[in-house]
Amino acid sequence: MNLNWRLIIKNGLLGGIIAFYLSAIGMAETFSQRYLISTFLSTGQLFVAVGGVTAGILTARALKEDYKKSTAYIGSLLAGVFSSLPLILLIFLIQVLVIQQTGQEVIFRWRDMFVNFSPGLVAMLTFGQGLGLGIPLLILASALLAGLGATFILFPDRLRLAWLNGLIWMLGIGIFSENVTQILGQFGGRGLARFLFQQRTLNPIAAILIFAGAFAIAYFRVHKTVQNRWTGMPARQQKRGRTIGLVLGILLLISLPWMVGQFLSQALFMVGLYVMMGLGLNIVVGYAGLLDLGYVAFFAVGAYTMGILTSTGPLGQSDLSFWAVLPIAVLVGLAWGVFLGFPVLRMRGDYLAIVTLGFGEIIRILATSDWLAPFEGGPQGILHIPNPNFFGITMHQPQTMYYLVVAGSLLIAFVTIRLRESRLGRQWMAMREDEDVAEAMGINLVQTKLLAFSIGAAFSAMAGAIFAARLGNIFPHSFNLLISINALALIIVGGLGSIPGVIVGSLILVGLPELLREFTEYRLLMYGLLLIVMMLFRPEGFLPEETQKRELHADEEELAPLET
Repeated sequence: MNLNWRLIIKNGLLGGIIAFYLSAIGMAETFSQRYLISTFLSTGQLFVAVGGVTAGILTARALKEDYKKSTAYIGSLLAGVFSSLPLILLIFLIQVLVIQQTGQEVIFRWRDMFVNFSPGLVAMLTFGQGLGLGIPLLILASALLAGLGATFILFPDRLRLAWLNGLIWMLGIGIFSENVTQILGQFGGRGLARFLFQQRTLNPIAAILIFAGAFAIAYFRVHKTVQNRWTGMPARQQKRGRTIGLVLGILLLISLPWMVGQFLSQALFMVGLYVMMGLGLNIVVGYAGLLDLGYVAFFAVGAYTMGILTSTGPLGQSDLSFWAVLPIAVLVGLAWGVFLGFPVLRMRGDYLAIVTLGFGEIIRILATSDWLAPFEGGPQGILHIPNPNFFGITMHQPQTMYYLVVAGSLLIAFVTIRLRESRLGRQWMAMREDEDVAEAMGINLVQTKLLAFSIGAAFSAMAGAIFAARLGNIFPHSFNLLISINALALIIVGGLGSIPGVIVGSLILVGLPELLREFTEYRLLMYGLLLIVMMLFRPEGFLPEETQKRELHADEEELAPLET
């Protein structure tokens, strides 16, 4: 059997290095006590398994073109064996670092540099069986994981999608076990929750049933059957069905916070807040093509406007209500957008990003300075900001504030859609493609850029005002650069220029970390990894705008006829 050993070894070691890295930074051991399925599978083991699965996927993808499927599968298993070598090296390295003498651990000085290299990590990697039996088990497990990865490439599409669907549902329910238990408790399904979960982990029998059910649904293409029946219906029945679906969707949107409880309602509030910001930044970056890294400045302007004009504390400047100040905050954000737009009218690309980044930092530094402390509180912030009052109902709970961000998101989405289809929207997109050509066609770049900055800033200021009213107190450290990075990342992950993409990006980058608080320490690492994966495998985002998708895949479409 003439295999490409160089490719197999390279992909195997690459997967092993990934597992080595995740273990070395502490993710594997930190989450080794967070079990997903009884005591059989933990989150830490799942991180280590990424290396073997990656080696199998990469090897199968590279070999399937030149070899038979069986040969490619064997090559993937061999790559899995090589992926275990970095982990074996890690085990022996830890054994060297930690020396047993007279029953006590003597740790070398350079052990202080590698605080996550511990005997506990060795026990996890060797399955608690010691080096003699644990290392062969590690090699076998790595090979099997690589084989699992190869199935995602080599198996028929139908079987591959069924495998993937089953694993996603099984592992997803295991990871979100607390949230699923809480939701089931809201509907009186405590008996079902006790069957599914035991001590915050999935019952093995329940895990098998969930996997089998999700596998069967995908394999037998139940959704395809439903879709075919739907397309075969008369147009009148389809219209009636869409109306019923819309009504059910609205009812679900209204009842959702009371179905999921306070904690998940707070997570939904944060998702909605970033949807509002993302829709505003999507106008600036997605439509107009202006890279703005200081977007948090407008968020802060809206929050401080709300705080100064509504606070009942010593810094309060008026007795206006939330509803009276909200349009004022939007107008103030609009004005600041114009103020930023003028100095950067002739800047493009990296220069524009640097200037807007500096603008955001200037606003943050001013907020922390003693110079403006008599007006906005300085480092002490603004306290005693009242919650919104709606017809006698004080909106102080996450469930009630959820409706406010949903209404704001729907309003901004409606305005964004109308702008996208308007003459101004087409001018933004023309300017995004080529400013010189757009100007030659008669588009006023000054006016078009100022409108993009100002409208995006107004939406961000609205989100900031709602944020201030929700917290009741605002401080300068709440408006750091990470807010801008999050907003920019979510529209990239979701798809530039796409409104559904903004929602999906917010759910992935804001909603998931809110639900998985134990991953907070590694949030930025996961952001970076996700962005790298997106740029490599799906640069247009999860739900891209059609124009952006065609542009990114234009070269592939041009080469396709030549290849055929």
